[in-house]
Amino acid sequence: MADDGHGGFQEDNLLEPVVRPDWPDCSSSEFEPPIPDALDLVVETASLLSIVTAQQFVRIDAMRREALAEAARNGLTLTDVAERAVRLELAAALAVTESAAGAMIARADALVNRYPAALDSLAGARITPGHAAALVDALDTVESELLDDLVPRAVTLAESQAVGTFRRHLRALVEAVRSADIADRFEQAVAQRCVRVLPLADGMAELLLRMPAVEARAIMARATATARVLAKSEAESRTLEQLRLDVLSDLLIDGDTALLPPEARGIRPTVAVTVPALSLLTGEHHESPASVEGIGPIPLDRARELCGGARDWMRVLTHPETGVVLSVGRELYSPPASLRRLVKWRAETCMAPGCSIPASRCEIDHTVAWEHGGVTSLDNLAPLCKGHHSLKHHSRWCVEQIEGSGGALVWTSPAGRRYRVDPERRVPAFRVVDDGSPPPF
Repeated sequence: MADDGHGGFQEDNLLEPVVRPDWPDCSSSEFEPPIPDALDLVVETASLLSIVTAQQFVRIDAMRREALAEAARNGLTLTDVAERAVRLELAAALAVTESAAGAMIARADALVNRYPAALDSLAGARITPGHAAALVDALDTVESELLDDLVPRAVTLAESQAVGTFRRHLRALVEAVRSADIADRFEQAVAQRCVRVLPLADGMAELLLRMPAVEARAIMARATATARVLAKSEAESRTLEQLRLDVLSDLLIDGDTALLPPEARGIRPTVAVTVPALSLLTGEHHESPASVEGIGPIPLDRARELCGGARDWMRVLTHPETGVVLSVGRELYSPPASLRRLVKWRAETCMAPGCSIPASRCEIDHTVAWEHGGVTSLDNLAPLCKGHHSLKHHSRWCVEQIEGSGGALVWTSPAGRRYRVDPERRVPAFRVVDDGSPPPF
């Protein structure tokens, strides 16, 4: 337990919080709501599940090794046949499919023999079975020479984050560690791009596109933006998901937007590309690779192409010693476009515990509500998806932004538990260093 979707309200809407006299003031230093026993029991059960799952993995691996050793003593040299026999016996005993049994055996082998630190963390209930599965799936794709450095960092991440957040950050960590050859891997992957149709029941089908993630995210962003415009019509009864699909179908089949209302035409997506300034200027590899919001690291050449001038890309150049701080104080309720972009870029996702809704689909929330004296500034704004935005204003959850943290939020539950959520990136600040030397002019 940590200590420390989704259409939305319009960003300009002022949500009126529901306040009841029996609700405590979470900003008060005396706010210490009791932790209910019922929740303690749920948490205890989850911890026991982690412990028992770790024991199960140990015993599955022991069973596998024992069976293979027995097969070898009996002269069975076909390892794959012996493995299949073990898989069938485990599947029959647990009443699961052979595929599920095989996945359990593979995961047990990985945790016991390759990632014992993660198994120890699972046995100590410091991570969940979901964390363990995500760790194995991610690290099994990494070259063996990189694992000594990567595994401890992955376990540390797992012990401090919710599963969804951990999976996203671990993927970024793996890509960052492997960034030296990302251009070659991207070139090999993009050669496999394709389109497939999978038939479904009731006259339906799935259209699958295997393509570069940047273009995929841009397609999704344009379809969503157009669908949101259409959804504002009083005569519109389709859901956002249905509208998004219909927009894509019209664009692909008809090839134009002439049938759309004027306000829904000409919409273009915005994708944030973050590039270390020195890498962009010099072309040299940098410790922090270029990345795309919601996607992760991309090859430097690809980043330089995206940053080359296309107006539909928001280009954010970062440097360890520079940055920007923006505020309009009490002059405006609605943040200017540049401030909204910065708030969303900093967070990358909804700033609620464990939520992975992209910040580009979230609303901008004043942590201290405007009507309570809150200001429109970077240190009082955070992106929240529709569900969590509503929850913050209409439930007993309390949210505070930690002063000087660079945008971290603390969510206090009705049960009194506190959860810290840090933004994906920090916004560096400009600093003037006076070393006594005369100015260069």
